[in-house]
Amino acid sequence: MFFEAGLFLAQSAAPAAEPNGMNSMVGFFGPLLIIGVMIFFMFRSQRKEAKKREEMLSTIKTGDKVLTAGGIYGVVSNVKDKGFVIKIADNVKIEVIKTGVSAVIDKEEGK
Repeated sequence: MFFEAGLFLAQSAAPAAEPNGMNSMVGFFGPLLIIGVMIFFMFRSQRKEAKKREEMLSTIKTGDKVLTAGGIYGVVSNVKDKGFVIKIADNVKIEVIKTGVSAVIDKEEGK
């Protein structure tokens, strides 16, 4: 008898779900919001890195040891408006633009 009652209840139709517009909006705008936040943080970190690089390039002075984008170590012998003259060996100097310098090597790091 209990088995028949359970069978009867299992066959009854489920109540119709009311359409809820809010759930569909959250389902649509939720992922867009997450993507927007990710893009915001990516651009923020890129701006921070660019600002740090600009600061590094603007503080380079004569006598600083630098690494060029081509992998050449040298010492800055002259600072110009758009670049640097770098001494890489005795009587060997090259001129590079500011964006050609990858890093300034600390005096402790170079030893």
